[in-house]
Amino acid sequence: MLYEFSEEKGEEIMRLTSKGRYAVRAILDLTFNSNGRPVRLQEISTRQKISLHYLEQLFRRLRKGSVVKSVRGPGGGYVLARSMDEIAVKDVLLSVGENINPARDLMGGSDSKSDTVEFVLTRGYFENLGIIMQEYLTTTSVGDLVRKARGTTQDLPKGAAKTETLQVPQATPQPNAVQTNKTRDLS
Repeated sequence: MLYEFSEEKGEEIMRLTSKGRYAVRAILDLTFNSNGRPVRLQEISTRQKISLHYLEQLFRRLRKGSVVKSVRGPGGGYVLARSMDEIAVKDVLLSVGENINPARDLMGGSDSKSDTVEFVLTRGYFENLGIIMQEYLTTTSVGDLVRKARGTTQDLPKGAAKTETLQVPQATPQPNAVQTNKTRDLS
């Protein structure tokens, strides 16, 4: 998400960017295709149809964020810096500079404070949305997404489906409750 201020209307705008989506896709591609060896960005670029130049920029940030590390020399490329279960989706998004707190952008600055019922309800709603999003992004790891995808191989590329299939148990959603365990439905 990208935060902007519109001078024309004097209001804040929240805009979603492809940066976060591409970063998560690239990390998943790296995880699926690593097989214990470094993966070249050119390979990810070809498979994901993402510009190599753009991937280089993203991976520079991902390396600084300790999500990936580079391996130099022949057969070099990138590998995950930690195990796939130790890397939260939140880590990937924050590394590339995504704003993952919609409440801050949607509620506006401190000068727009009001004590109306509508303002209080709206503020509470978006603060809760922010908490739920933070929790979901923090407790969902790259490993969770990989295991979920391996359980639904009909949508995967041929190479990714050849790996061991693991099923993520499905939790029963509870209304008005934040799910904090890693066995919830990720779809």
